[in-house]
Amino acid sequence: MSEDYRGIFADGLWGNNVVFAQMLALCPLMAVTTTATNGLGMGLATTGVLLASNVVIAGCRDLISQEVRIPVFVLLIAALVSLADMAINAWLHELYKVLGLFIPLIVVNCSVLGRAEVFASKRAVLASAVDGLAMGLGYTLALILIGGCREILGSATLFAHASLLLGDGFAFLETTLIPQYKGFPADAATARWFSGARVPAGRQTGGGTALGAAGGESEQGPNRGATVAIRRLILGSRPVWEKGRG
Repeated sequence: MSEDYRGIFADGLWGNNVVFAQMLALCPLMAVTTTATNGLGMGLATTGVLLASNVVIAGCRDLISQEVRIPVFVLLIAALVSLADMAINAWLHELYKVLGLFIPLIVVNCSVLGRAEVFASKRAVLASAVDGLAMGLGYTLALILIGGCREILGSATLFAHASLLLGDGFAFLETTLIPQYKGFPADAATARWFSGARVPAGRQTGGGTALGAAGGESEQGPNRGATVAIRRLILGSRPVWEKGRG
């Protein structure tokens, strides 16, 4: 049977995107995408596992009985993730320290097991390889887009420390959009909500207030703990008022 490799690739990259269409793997998506660099690293690791697992499972599909296929798939994926985990620890140790537990947790990523069951166990090796690559690249694209948005809002940079985390070959990606950026600008009411503190007079400029600057005046406020956590989630950066602490 002739395979439509172009259709398979387009479907994995966008039409059936792991995040935007299937809404899978959202936990690592929100956890590691504080910067585009983290998203790129996690995406490449997941892409490697998806590609390898699809190829291995497609090659072994005639040897695996239907009754035990899911446990076998999980064991194969776990072995590949262990190899990826050790490789990243050996050659990209700084990235390994940033991603931490989320590399081994690729084992329970629904998209990896899902593609093994839905596609690789029923199709030829080459088609499964194209599907794994496309799904991985689509997931990487989603991680970079969301990580980039959070990084821009939080620090006005893109791919910060890419050369440190991914190697010198990625240094060209590092971009500073706004030098001496002091925080995401918002009106005074929003700044008060984020910081849990009163915005001092005279700190508003141009109709807006920098969230980090507004929060820096006080560490008090009834909702400070919750608002700090929300700001970290949205902006993906350490609040300005906490910077400089040991």
